[in-house]
Amino acid sequence: MNTPSPTAVVFAYHSVGVRALSVLLAQGVRVSLVVTHADDPHENQWFDSVAELAALEGIETILPDNPNTPEVVERVKSCQPDFIFSFYYRHLLGAALLDIPARGAYNLHGSLLPKYRGRVPINWAVVHGERETGVSLHEMILKPDAGALLGQESVAILPNDTAHGVFQKAVCAGERLLLRLLPDLLAGTATATPLDLRQGSTFGRRRPEDGRIDWQQSAWAIHNLIRAVAPPYPGAFFEVGGVRVEVLRSHYRGEAARSPRASWPRLYWEGDRCHADCLDGQRLQLLQLTVNGLLLDRAAFCQWWGDADLQPLPVPPIKGG
Repeated sequence: MNTPSPTAVVFAYHSVGVRALSVLLAQGVRVSLVVTHADDPHENQWFDSVAELAALEGIETILPDNPNTPEVVERVKSCQPDFIFSFYYRHLLGAALLDIPARGAYNLHGSLLPKYRGRVPINWAVVHGERETGVSLHEMILKPDAGALLGQESVAILPNDTAHGVFQKAVCAGERLLLRLLPDLLAGTATATPLDLRQGSTFGRRRPEDGRIDWQQSAWAIHNLIRAVAPPYPGAFFEVGGVRVEVLRSHYRGEAARSPRASWPRLYWEGDRCHADCLDGQRLQLLQLTVNGLLLDRAAFCQWWGDADLQPLPVPPIKGG
C-alpha cells in the first residue's frame, strides 16, 4: 500500500520562493495552496514570480494583503496540510495559522541564525562587512526567526560582492539546503536545535534614505554601504552643491590614499577613473556615478563642478539637529 504524499500550504515570494517551491514539488510534496503577494508597482521587479510558477503547476493561489484574517485562516485550514512553509514571504504568520499544520510550520531565512534576524538580512550582512552569510531552515514560532534550527548552508561574501550577488548565492544555497533536509523532514526523522538568541542580532527594514554616504567613515565602511544597496536596490548617494550624486558601484583594494592628508576626504579623477581618498587613509575606486539617471564620466563631472576634484566632501546633516 502506497503512503500518501505529504501535503503543504506554501507562503512564498521572490526568487527564493520560486526555487524553494520548485524543490517541494520535485520531492513529491502536494502543494494545495500558495499564498503570495501582489507585486508592488513602485518596486523594481527584478526577481522571479511565485504566482507565475504556481499558475504553471495548476496550484490555487491567493494574494491577501493580510494572511492572518479569518478568511485566509479558514482557507488554509480547509487544506488540512501536513506542513506550512514560508519562503521569503513578507508577513508574519499568526498563531491561528501556525497551529494548523499537523507536522509543523517551517521558514527559510536568509542568514545564519541567530545572526541577522529580521528584515533584509543579506543587505545588513554586507553593510557590516561580513565575510560569510547563508540560509537557515527553522521552525516557525510567534517570535520571528526564533524557532529551533533544522540546518544551515553557508555562502562566502567576497570583498567586492554586491548584496545582489550574495543574494543569488543564497538562492542556490536555499535550494541545496532544502534538498538536503527535506527527506528527513518528510520522513519524520529531522532533528531541531533550539537557537540561543543571545548570540544573535535583529535588524529592521532599510529605507532609500539609508543609502546616504557619510564621508566621515572609512573607505571599507563606505564601500560596504555602496555594495549593500547597489542596483537592483535603490543605490548609495551623496549631495554636493544641491546636486544628488548616486554611487552605484565601487571597488576596494586596500590602497593607500594618494592625496595629502589635509585634503581627506577627497573625490578626484585619474584618467577615466574616479577615486575617493577617505579619512582612514585608504583609497576607494568609484566605478559608476550618475546624476539624474545619467552616467557621470570625467567630462560630465567637470561640467557640473568645473574641476575633476571635490574636496572636502560633504558631511551628512546630523539627524535630529
